[in-house]
Amino acid sequence: MEFIDLSVSLETDRHWAPWWARNKVVRQGHRFGALAVFLLTGLTPRFLKNRLGWSNDMLTLSSHGTTHLDAPWHYGPTAGGGRAMTIDEVPLSWCYGPGICVDMSHKQDGDAITREDIEAWQGVSGVTISKGDIVLIRTGMDRLVGKKSYFTTGPWVTAEATRYLLEKGVRVTGIDAWGWDGPLNHMARRAKSGEGTFWEAHYVGTEIPYCHLERLAGLEKLPASGFTLSCFPLKVKGGSGGPSRVVAMVGSDDD
Repeated sequence: MEFIDLSVSLETDRHWAPWWARNKVVRQGHRFGALAVFLLTGLTPRFLKNRLGWSNDMLTLSSHGTTHLDAPWHYGPTAGGGRAMTIDEVPLSWCYGPGICVDMSHKQDGDAITREDIEAWQGVSGVTISKGDIVLIRTGMDRLVGKKSYFTTGPWVTAEATRYLLEKGVRVTGIDAWGWDGPLNHMARRAKSGEGTFWEAHYVGTEIPYCHLERLAGLEKLPASGFTLSCFPLKVKGGSGGPSRVVAMVGSDDD
């Protein structure tokens, strides 16, 4: 079995991420750890191997600031006629299951990914999306990770396409771009011009509860189907989303 990491590395990104989407990692090295041991226990470095203590990292991040899973609560306070689930309430069974990777890498910046596109892909690939599948959309936008254009470039998934997947019994979707609805600048332009509704695919989640993964990477390594996906989020109490280590498992235990 091959394990394929589909997550972006969590690191300080001040040099390329906008102020509202930054993560920060502060390193506390082994010498700092020795000081921490002394302050906590009174033990001097002579009690420590190589006179060094533990290392530690301090993290500052948004629950949506790296590869993450959105909870229905992210889209609104209600979903499907009841209170929307927060990330700690999302069934773990949703976060593990058969994966489908829909290749939409031919789409350009600002293009819509429609229901017709997904249906056409199924016809060409011979893959049928079924209840319980975790459907990932490959755009290739992960090539922009580390560049400012990552937040302003990419296609988007329409509300109709999203509803189509959910009505087939899909409860988790994902994309290798900054957002499922595309960049904020494109969403604002469409809304102002009357071409669409702001955040329209996310808002489908207020009608039919679902989760989606954003900021994935490496989807080009996946087959169209025949793999298992694991995307368990951090258990943030009452949270709208949770950073996730997303892993695809391809093949069998005997491989």
